[in-house]
Amino acid sequence: MSEHVDHRRRRFLGAAATTIAAASLGAIRPARAQSGKTRQDPPSKPGSHTSLGPIRQIDAGLLNIGYAEVGPADGTVVILLHGWPYDIHSYVDVAPSLASAGYRAIVPYLRGYGTTRFLSSDTFRNGQQVAVALDVIALMDALRIKKAIVAGFDWGSRTAGILAALWPQRCKGLVAVSGYLITNRKANLQPLPPAAELGWWYQYYFSTERGRLGYTNNRRDFNKLIWKSASPKWDFDDATFDRTATSFENPDHVSIVIHNYRWRLSLAEGEPRYDAPEEKLSQAPVITVPAITIASDFDGAAADGKGYAKKFSGKYSHRVLNGIGHNVPQEAPDAFAKAVVEVDGFTA
Repeated sequence: MSEHVDHRRRRFLGAAATTIAAASLGAIRPARAQSGKTRQDPPSKPGSHTSLGPIRQIDAGLLNIGYAEVGPADGTVVILLHGWPYDIHSYVDVAPSLASAGYRAIVPYLRGYGTTRFLSSDTFRNGQQVAVALDVIALMDALRIKKAIVAGFDWGSRTAGILAALWPQRCKGLVAVSGYLITNRKANLQPLPPAAELGWWYQYYFSTERGRLGYTNNRRDFNKLIWKSASPKWDFDDATFDRTATSFENPDHVSIVIHNYRWRLSLAEGEPRYDAPEEKLSQAPVITVPAITIASDFDGAAADGKGYAKKFSGKYSHRVLNGIGHNVPQEAPDAFAKAVVEVDGFTA
């Protein structure tokens, strides 16, 4: 959830701080599914569903990936990517809505979550951004998917943005909560004012062995605290949290999370195999595929999107969801699903 830090950085390093008015999603223009059927606006309501159905498993790259799939096999593919500390249940209402609109929605557990496992015990448990993105490319290859709409929030938004930036030929469109989140490790070395640094508390904690042990022993309570702080207006119940919390019992979860945050702060190294794509990302590449960015209360002064609007050169739209926290797809599934349908229409 370092996106909290990223936005504080933008605020203190020059992002415009303006008062944000609610952005109307407007009516979604119907698009045509591959089957030729007209898609309708996907109706959805928070908490309408509790399950994405049976979890499938497939070997892909370094992993055996667990994923849910709903919708027609010949529908336009949408890959929905979760973040930390969340899991595929962030899309428990979005995916069925998209399926009913004719899309094939695929929701994978990221490395270190749920039923996703490394194929080899010798593989380094790497949480750096390119490694996670390449997992998705491997999944697409394993499922013989040439091109998909990619959408996500938190780690998922960053991953989707990387896919769009480095492999645009694989991306039909992008929906990115909190905008352009590609990590620049050099920029992350610069100190911020004390009020902004306060938002980094969990990253500093994770930078210590005390933090690793604390997260290992208390990850359930730790992550519930993050949910509450990142989405203070989201009135989720214990059952909703418990469905996701089982994903944190993955044997690689702690290692992936700790390495992810230490790597971002240059306190841990990545792997040489990823040096070339990471160098490209360090140049903050412009995203050329059609894109919609979504901001919420979580984004604070950066919610207007002005700080990253120029990073999208294709057809682009931005909207703000007032009263919504960080877990946008689970808190506002209708708005998220509409964004997917709309970005698909950008290329119709």
